[in-house]
Amino acid sequence: MKKWITLVVAVALPTTLSLASETSAETLALYKKKCASCHGTDGKGDTKMGKKLEAKDYTDPKVQESLKDDKAFAVIREGLKTDGKTKMKPDAELTDAQIKDLIAHMKQFGKK
Repeated sequence: MKKWITLVVAVALPTTLSLASETSAETLALYKKKCASCHGTDGKGDTKMGKKLEAKDYTDPKVQESLKDDKAFAVIREGLKTDGKTKMKPDAELTDAQIKDLIAHMKQFGKK
């Protein structure tokens, strides 16, 4: 019985890890395509557009503390306007799962 369990784990684990790394690569590519022009590849918002729109620095612990999944989800899905000025356009193309993955990626900036 132990040999059977070991065999199942040995076969399933690499497959699971492979899928996880594919998801990470997909999320990173999606972040670069949809978010990095403002938020930067490092999450600091230190880009020309990020400075113009006052993008948050996601490496800042205070910003990370205030980052709530439901609010971030709504901003990505519905966009963000401040004082009648569009700071971020809504993105209806992203799936719920993609948005959740992007939020998880943004949270990783606070751990580096």
